[in-house]
Amino acid sequence: MNYPTVSRGRPGYPQLLAELHDPPARLHLRGGPAEILARPSVAIVGARSCSAYGAQVARELARELAAAGVVVVSGLARGVDGEAHRGALAAGGLTVAVLGCGIDRDYPRAHAELARRIVQSGVVVSEYPPGVEPAPWRFPARNRIVAGLAKATIVIEARHRSGALITADFALELGREVFAVPGEITSGLSEGTNDLIRQGATPLLGAGDVLEVLGIEPAPPRLPITLSDEARSVWEALAAGVSTLDEISRVACVGSAEVAVALTELELASLVAQTDGHYRRTSTARGPPGPSG
Repeated sequence: MNYPTVSRGRPGYPQLLAELHDPPARLHLRGGPAEILARPSVAIVGARSCSAYGAQVARELARELAAAGVVVVSGLARGVDGEAHRGALAAGGLTVAVLGCGIDRDYPRAHAELARRIVQSGVVVSEYPPGVEPAPWRFPARNRIVAGLAKATIVIEARHRSGALITADFALELGREVFAVPGEITSGLSEGTNDLIRQGATPLLGAGDVLEVLGIEPAPPRLPITLSDEARSVWEALAAGVSTLDEISRVACVGSAEVAVALTELELASLVAQTDGHYRRTSTARGPPGPSG
């Protein structure tokens, strides 16, 4: 199978990528047209072995950015990368996956289906021609392309000396904006991101922070969600910091069975996410839902 390419110095080669100290001589493409690479884009990177919270943040940030018309760039790796691609696809938006192997390879193999979904509307790219196998040294090289294609880079959970920090370094060398999602000071997954903030990276509290820097308006707000009285009480109780079913029942003054039904209603409305039996509001829940029905 033949894969189209764009070559440095030729029409179609991304202008932002050409600003790298050592831009790839050419990019091999699988999926959408090269014009996607010229659209306003943001890189989302982070730990492969991310926490459930990191996965949730990656999905939600990517979904909101893609809904506003931003192309989400990442590396198709497990963890944060994969969740970022999925979030963009869930919004019906565009995403770019950069490989550290030949353009004909799906790596990791577990993401073959995800890659197939990406090429239906977005694009998979690589500086390596078909047949090139993955190798450890190719992934830091891949990271420079992830940073080079994007106007800004977001780091979500990263240990010291992680690949995500390499991507952030490339972005800083290019004079691009770097955002870091603050994390728990006791978590090893937060060491890299918190250190980035200490060094001057912008703490990221929501997709609006990125859109403001890019000068892009957020997507129009969704219509108010109509909730049952029980679901509204549970949603408001979560603002008090409770997270387990028993705690929510006590604060909301709603029976446990009714709380379980209300939480399902809120999850279906994407207002609440559950991790290991603990519930939290999602970042998309900016204000109180509409009146109860």
